[in-house]
Amino acid sequence: MYTSVSAILQNVPNLYIFKDEPMSRHTTFRIGGPCSLLLDAHSSDAAVQAINILNRFGLTPFILGKGSNLLVSDTGYDGIVLKLSCNKIEVRGNKIFAESGAALSAVANTAQKKGLSGFEFAHGIPGSVGGAVVMNAGAYGGEISQVLTTSTYVSETGVFSISLPEHNFGYRKSFYKNNPRLLVLSAEFTLSPGNPDEIAAKMRDLAERRREKQPLEFPSAGSVFKRPEGHFAGALIEQCGLKGYRIGGAEVSEKHAGFIINRENATAKDVRLLVEHIQKTVNRETGINLECEICFI
Repeated sequence: MYTSVSAILQNVPNLYIFKDEPMSRHTTFRIGGPCSLLLDAHSSDAAVQAINILNRFGLTPFILGKGSNLLVSDTGYDGIVLKLSCNKIEVRGNKIFAESGAALSAVANTAQKKGLSGFEFAHGIPGSVGGAVVMNAGAYGGEISQVLTTSTYVSETGVFSISLPEHNFGYRKSFYKNNPRLLVLSAEFTLSPGNPDEIAAKMRDLAERRREKQPLEFPSAGSVFKRPEGHFAGALIEQCGLKGYRIGGAEVSEKHAGFIINRENATAKDVRLLVEHIQKTVNRETGINLECEICFI
C-alpha cells in the first residue's frame, strides 16, 4: 500500500518523500530506528494535501515537528511520519502568525525585532509552534496559553480555526492533546508593544540561565517528567541520589536531574529502562508518582 500512496504523494508540490528514514536524524535525542515512510511538508498546502491523500487510503500518520519531546523505538516505526517543515512567520500589528513547523526561537526572534513582548519565555524551547500548541509548552513562568489567540487545524472533514477558550488548555494539556488525529497548521499570537533592547536582554538572560542549569551540550528530549503538584521532578530525582545514574548510554544529567541525556550512543531501550528506574525509585523513596512527559513511539 505504501508504494501506491507514495506514487500519488509524489505529485504534491513541496512534499518530500523518504523511505526507511532513520528517525535518529529527526529527534533531539538522536535516537530511533527507521520509519517506513517520512513525508516532509514544506508548506501548509502540502501538509493538507498529504493528509487528504492518506485519509483516502485509511492511513493515519504520526505528526512530527522538531522531535524535541520524542523517543522513537530502536526498531523504528512501522508507519508513516508527516514532518511539518512549513515555517512561515508574519507580523500583523501586535499579532504574529506562524505556521506549525516554525521554530519557537524564530518566532521569539521575530517578535523581538518588531518590538513585541510576551514570547521571550519560548526563545530557548527547542520545539515547533505546532508541538508547543499541542503541549501548551512553557518555561520560566510563561505558557503558550498566555499568548495564543487562535489556531488552525486540518481534520478528515476540512480546515478549521478555533479560539483560545476552545483549546481547553491545562498543564501540558490541550484540545489537540485529546484529539491526536488533528493536525495543527498554524497559530496566531497576540503580544504587547515593548522595547526591542529590553526584550533582547530578557531573552539573553533566560538563555544564560538555561546554559547554566540545563545539559544543552548533550542530546536530550528536554524535561522527562511532568511537574508533580507541589514538587519539582528534578529535585525529587536528585533527592533520591540519582544524579549521574546511568543505564547503557543514557544518563540522568549531573547538571539537571530532570533531564536524561544521550551520553554515549544511547538506545531507546536504555532510556526506557532509565525512566522506569527513576519512577520506581522516586515512588519508593517519596511516595510520589512521576508522570512521563516524553512521547514514545
